[in-house]
Amino acid sequence: MHFTSEQRLEDGVLAREFTLGEIPGTLWTSASTTSAAPAPLILMAHNNGLPKRDARLVARARHSVGRGYAVASIDAAGCGDRPRSAADEQTRADLRRAMRAGEPVDEIFESLVGPLVGKAAPEWRTTLDALLSLPEIGGPVGYSGWTALGIRLAVTEPRIAAAGFFAGGYVPHAQREEARQVTVPLLLLLQWDDEGNPRQRALDLFDAFATKEKTLHANTGGHTGTPWFEAEDAGRFFDRHLK
Repeated sequence: MHFTSEQRLEDGVLAREFTLGEIPGTLWTSASTTSAAPAPLILMAHNNGLPKRDARLVARARHSVGRGYAVASIDAAGCGDRPRSAADEQTRADLRRAMRAGEPVDEIFESLVGPLVGKAAPEWRTTLDALLSLPEIGGPVGYSGWTALGIRLAVTEPRIAAAGFFAGGYVPHAQREEARQVTVPLLLLLQWDDEGNPRQRALDLFDAFATKEKTLHANTGGHTGTPWFEAEDAGRFFDRHLK
């Protein structure tokens, strides 16, 4: 892991950009972390169309650091600012066209999201290995964000102790089946009026999770309308399981 820049922010957060091979990432920690005990870690994964510098993700990361966590995000393969293949770009173009025309899009999402999860999960595990080697970071580890990826990591990565998922992203059929193997404590956020994610699909997914400790928070509003107080509730959720 090679740190390429650092910025001390006004709220006492240290934001460091890093590269790990071809993986670009950001690590947010308290500016005073070096003199404190190692902080528990939250992996914060954006949905595949957003970069790690997305303002909402950065705000959530800084809020979590204020609660005593280290937070990391990466642009995994095909995500954010990472190069995309010609096939990926064509699939995204097909998706935009179908959505404008009001046509069914599930098959297009299946062909796009499934491969992205397959590429992203190994890069997140590689990143986790590197992060846990840093003296300022300890365990346990939480996950927050992109649901399809989070399901894969919660099933295959035993170091993840708790997960917070956003129900607004498309979850391929393979991940819906994998949900039955998720056993870590879980918080699922649902926007009741999400334009692109039928609420019954999200409710069925919540029901499928095998964990005995799972909580569903549903709020009225569209895809991007998640109220900020959910960040506080998510903080309390992670406090229960990572501290």
